[in-house]
Amino acid sequence: MAIPRMGLRHIEAFRAVMMTGSMTAAARRVHTSQPHVSRLIAQLEAITQFPLFDRNGSRLSPTQDGARFFQEVEKTFIGLAGLESAAASIRSFSASRLSVAAMPRLAGGILARIVAAFKTEYPDVMVSIHSGNASAVHNWISSGFCDTGLAMLSADSPGIQVEPVLTMSCVAVLPKGHRLTKLKKLKPADFAGEPFIAFPSATPLREKIDAVFKAAKVERQTVAEAGLGSSVCALVGAGLGVALINPLAAREEYEANGVEVRPFSPSVPVTVALLYPPYHTRTRLVSVFSRYAHQLMNEEMADLKARSGRQAPPAI
Repeated sequence: MAIPRMGLRHIEAFRAVMMTGSMTAAARRVHTSQPHVSRLIAQLEAITQFPLFDRNGSRLSPTQDGARFFQEVEKTFIGLAGLESAAASIRSFSASRLSVAAMPRLAGGILARIVAAFKTEYPDVMVSIHSGNASAVHNWISSGFCDTGLAMLSADSPGIQVEPVLTMSCVAVLPKGHRLTKLKKLKPADFAGEPFIAFPSATPLREKIDAVFKAAKVERQTVAEAGLGSSVCALVGAGLGVALINPLAAREEYEANGVEVRPFSPSVPVTVALLYPPYHTRTRLVSVFSRYAHQLMNEEMADLKARSGRQAPPAI
């Protein structure tokens, strides 16, 4: 009969017997039967070609060779423990770095909340947030300087990988007590002659909004321009005029700037998307972070919908 090769089960059984001093206790330790442990020890002795234990009735004591063999076994298990520790470190991304880009309002708002949620599970990852204008974010992503980014898109973004997360419709932002707050939903005709806070000329979102009012043949009175949702809301809150912005930005500024928000039709869509460098294979770290981003943004949009009946920024 051929002698089996030494395997992990042999070593586990031997180690359990050495640590408990009993075949029965060893069987409980490795979750098997006592006859199975006895058979494994007998096989191991046949493989090593020396006795591992002296048997005195039901009592076992290691032979000198058995004790020496146990020392080598323990060295191996220490090495395995080191491998387990290394695997745990890799699994938790210990000492890893992640660079994320976003425009200022997203970086200080929803992106900060995504990072906080991610860090509760992976505290050893160093996350660097890089905040800049749309052009800077695009350059950081396209060059690979940042691993991923978060952006509001209202047009195509050539040269980078785009993963849409949410598509929303812009909402109307009004000063507290403005006459239009009496309406539940606004349309272009409601803005006729109103002082209007616009996004800068030639930006994709500005062009979309202008096209909606042009199609409705409604003239507004553009009194100021601002590139950030926070600046737009601050001007609205100060009473300078009304505006259309994306609902996530409206959510951030709803309480801070004392504005009121109403749905607007027809839809002026914007997409919240995750951005990735071109031609790069997405790492596991980036994929896990992206999963957190998807989850938190969908939770926040569900919260906006739930609060829409209480004058919170609505979402579509």
